[in-house]
Amino acid sequence: MIRRALVRALAPLLAALVLVTGAAQAAQATGYRYWSFWERDGGTWTYATQGPSLARPSDGDVQGFRFAVSADSKDAAQPRGAAEFAVICARTPAQDGEKRVALVIDFGSAADAASGETPPDRRTACARVAPDATTAEALAAVAKPLRYDTNALLCAIAGYPQKGCGEQVSDTDRPAPTDKESRQTATDNKSDSADGPSLGLVTGIAVVAVLGAAAVWQARRRRA
Repeated sequence: MIRRALVRALAPLLAALVLVTGAAQAAQATGYRYWSFWERDGGTWTYATQGPSLARPSDGDVQGFRFAVSADSKDAAQPRGAAEFAVICARTPAQDGEKRVALVIDFGSAADAASGETPPDRRTACARVAPDATTAEALAAVAKPLRYDTNALLCAIAGYPQKGCGEQVSDTDRPAPTDKESRQTATDNKSDSADGPSLGLVTGIAVVAVLGAAAVWQARRRRA
């Protein structure tokens, strides 16, 4: 009877432990190393709904590119740093019959780079192009060489990376972040930690609860 009570008591804890373990395994899920394309909407970045070869920005628009390992559009890393048209295009005067497009090009971090690659520093550029030019044409005007695959997927900007295009990458394949990147990640995640207990804490609580209940059952069994 005690055993049945123990099973009933441990069932929710074991279920929680399974869920936590599953979440930990999901954290090791495979992502893709690629250039994501973003559009500036006021003061925020929005993941573009069409590719740079189809998008036709207007004069005064700000658009961005970020190289990183991401699972999907919801997980994609945004371009970093300030992104103001007035600042980026301050030294590029307007001309009749042309438009100006501000571009933010973020080559990502060492943690997202392929083995043997070193990401260049983030840069901004102001492209002055024809009124009907696409984002890809604006990018080509200021950040050559560009590289595309046979499916027109943007693989490299300004020659980076030198090889590869949208390849799958698991967390175990990614280089360890530098001390600077680790500090930045810790800073970015401070607000997340206030929202609830960490994965490690939840796992620890579940394990301790299971072991404690098992110890109680063993003690009662010996007394019986």
